[in-house]
Amino acid sequence: MKTLKLSIVALFITSLSFAQAVEAKKVAPKVPNTVATPAQTKASAMKWNTETHEFGEIEKGKPVSYEFTFTNTTKETILITNVKPSCGCTAANYTKTPIKPGEKGSITATYNAASPGNFTKTVTVTTSEEGAAPKVLIIKGSVKAEEKKEEKSVMFK
Repeated sequence: MKTLKLSIVALFITSLSFAQAVEAKKVAPKVPNTVATPAQTKASAMKWNTETHEFGEIEKGKPVSYEFTFTNTTKETILITNVKPSCGCTAANYTKTPIKPGEKGSITATYNAASPGNFTKTVTVTTSEEGAAPKVLIIKGSVKAEEKKEEKSVMFK
C-alpha cells in the first residue's frame, strides 16, 4: 500500500514538472542570439611574443611571474577589456591604457604555489578587437616538495 501511494505521488510530481516546462516554452520571449559562435569569431590579429611559458621547477610558497608581451598589428586602437586567471592561485596585471597600432602591451601572470606537483594554469585575455576570440595564455611548471628539516635530539642525563 505504501509503495502504491509513493508511486502515485511520484507520477503526479512528474506530470506537473512536464506541464510547467511546456507552459514556460509558450511564455518565453524570443531573444536574438547575441553570443558569438565559433563561426562568428576570428583569431586575433595581435602578435604575441609567446603564448606559453614554462617556469621549470619552483619553490612552494614563493610567487613567480612572467610577462607576456604583444604588439598591436591591427589598424585600430585596442583596449584590454578583461583578464581572467583560471584559479585563485594565479594573479594577473595588464596594460590598462589604449594600445595604438604598432605599440606594445603586456600581461603579467603571477603564480603562487600552495602545494607540490606539476601545474598548468591559464590566463584568458579579452580585448576590444572587433570579432576576435579571447586569447588564452598558459603558464606551467613543477612545484618541488619542501625538504624536511632534521631535528637533532639532545639527551639529558
